Amino acid sequence: MTVSLWELAPTYGANKLNVNKVDYKSAGVDIDAGNDAVERIKDGVKSTFTSSVLTEVGSFGSLYDLKSVLENYENPVLVQSIDGVGTKVIIARKLGKFDTIGMDLVSACANDILVMGARPLTFLDYIANDRLKPGIIEEIVRGMVTACRDTGVSLVGGETAEMPDTYLPGEHDLVGVITGVVERDRIITGQSIRPGDLVLGLPSNGLHTNGYSFARKLFFELGRYDVNDTLPELEKSVGLTLLEPHINYTNHLFAALDNGIDLKGIAHITGGGLVENIPRVLPDGLGVEIQKGSWPSLPIIDVMQSISNVDEEEMYRTFNMGLGIVFIVDPHNVDAVKSALKDLTKVYEIGSVVSGKNEVIIK
Repeated sequence: MTVSLWELAPTYGANKLNVNKVDYKSAGVDIDAGNDAVERIKDGVKSTFTSSVLTEVGSFGSLYDLKSVLENYENPVLVQSIDGVGTKVIIARKLGKFDTIGMDLVSACANDILVMGARPLTFLDYIANDRLKPGIIEEIVRGMVTACRDTGVSLVGGETAEMPDTYLPGEHDLVGVITGVVERDRIITGQSIRPGDLVLGLPSNGLHTNGYSFARKLFFELGRYDVNDTLPELEKSVGLTLLEPHINYTNHLFAALDNGIDLKGIAHITGGGLVENIPRVLPDGLGVEIQKGSWPSLPIIDVMQSISNVDEEEMYRTFNMGLGIVFIVDPHNVDAVKSALKDLTKVYEIGSVVSGKNEVIIK
């Protein structure tokens, strides 16, 4: 009796599959873990929803009814921005503490549209990692929920990507997308800024979300510190000091804007520091002179400079140097700004607008 290879093939293939049985989980993607993560976060996410959100958690897309939101606007303009938290998430991983990194993400995005006078409406997140751990996802999203609720933002959707061949073990990448709205004739462009206007700054409480690759090199490579080390200059451990949440200045500045105070230009002090961010809102032919020492220095900045004698100019173009947001006003409005913000934050007069090259001069 002769048996063809074609007759043997199905049996052979089946036996081979039984011996080497694989599934998606063995390839590095755990669907059950993803479902667990969604169950853990959905109630918190839903707590951010306003009546304008028309879809439930888990829908393919998010529906948002603009009618009631925009009824107080004559010519509404949507403002959108996307941002991440950079390598600050490595500090969270080293400490095993992820509950504030989600706050950082929302704040970084909200402040970017705030500079145009936009009030935030919705937020979307993207969390990528090598292995999905539902408990960590829950912590991260809990922080986002807290930040969204603080400013009336709806967390309308998100994506979690488990990619073991893309990310290093234990690492995460976070990205957020925010949408806000501003009345067209109230968009803050900086075009009304004039020589003699004053520059005001609001304090940061740490590095926020920029300069962390440099900071990690200084502390952990050159200084050889551990995240749990304590230093006399710092109130908390090195790791907790680095993990201080990024401040969301939305409520701060709307305390002024909603009182009719004219903020001519706003700069979110992110990557590039004071030196590169303030010129982004200045008209051609104008610069800014900043008076060094007109606001308190951050202890963490002083520690980093002492570790490796970093050039001061490099510090100013990398870190926020203790100011999270800077804005420009007519001198006559300074007292009104301070009064509007007195219960929220300190306001520092840090410099003035001058004619000349479009740059920041630290004096």
